[in-house]
Amino acid sequence: MNWKTRITELLDIRYPIIQGGLAHLAYSELAAAVSNAGGLGQVTAMSMNSPEELRLEIRKTKEMTDNPFGVNFAIGQHGRPYEHFLEAAVDEGVKVFTVTGGNPAPFFELLKGTDTKKLVLVAAKRQAVKAEELGADAVMVVGQEGGGHLGRDDIGTAVLVPQVVDSVSIPVVASGGFGDGRGLMAALALGAEGIEMGTRFIATRECVHAHEIYKKALVEGNENDTVVIKRSLGAPGRAISNNWTQRILEMEKEQQGYEVLKDYISGKANMRYIYDGEKDVGFAWAGQVMGLIHDVPSVKELFARMIKEAETIRQKWAK
Repeated sequence: MNWKTRITELLDIRYPIIQGGLAHLAYSELAAAVSNAGGLGQVTAMSMNSPEELRLEIRKTKEMTDNPFGVNFAIGQHGRPYEHFLEAAVDEGVKVFTVTGGNPAPFFELLKGTDTKKLVLVAAKRQAVKAEELGADAVMVVGQEGGGHLGRDDIGTAVLVPQVVDSVSIPVVASGGFGDGRGLMAALALGAEGIEMGTRFIATRECVHAHEIYKKALVEGNENDTVVIKRSLGAPGRAISNNWTQRILEMEKEQQGYEVLKDYISGKANMRYIYDGEKDVGFAWAGQVMGLIHDVPSVKELFARMIKEAETIRQKWAK
């Protein structure tokens, strides 16, 4: 079947499926696997220690796939400079960039004069409209079901996506709660032209940096096993519920500020869980799509399953 949408044409991919930025997890192995399967894989830039490290990861990805892939920039990470990282990625010939968590205007300014494609993750209609005004080629809209950082308004994907579709002229990608072919078809029915998946791709064999304990938690948990932390800091994010996140919530309830919370919500605390499997002394991002994750397939197997399921639905609708 033909899966052409404005997103597949914009990114030159076979299926309208994008892998999320996945801080500390989106490296060459996963990005190449997603791109080889027909979607858009991504490498996470700001999890790298240096621009040189990012260059090497981009080159590794190119060795594993001939298909397009992107680089994600989480530009809201406590003001960490990203200019040299972006320069390195452009230098290495990357053509697709996604931006999360911050004002994309300075980022776009640095890309002026290049033939790159720019996608912005938004969590509200007003953000989508602003992204289009600034020159985004597409927006990715995350509902409150999503894992990791979310919008401040608790609006679900099924309501948020059509609102954004009605408000912008550029392609819209739906994010938050997607993990199978049914979700893909639902997103298209809502007016989106593709989906972004994060949590579902963590529970794949090619997400080699994720500890088996993390993947096991995603498989064995359900949609009720996540909590939203960091609301008190104005930066809500959905993570797996455990003793560590419960402690964070208690501290937030007591209105303890960033200085007290910072060690609990740090990248180091995140990596203790996702890299080392130390789930009692760290946290791991995850969306409510946990309730739809029951195994750890290869990316190729996951795509085959999703497309078969989606095509079955398309055939049923055609009747």
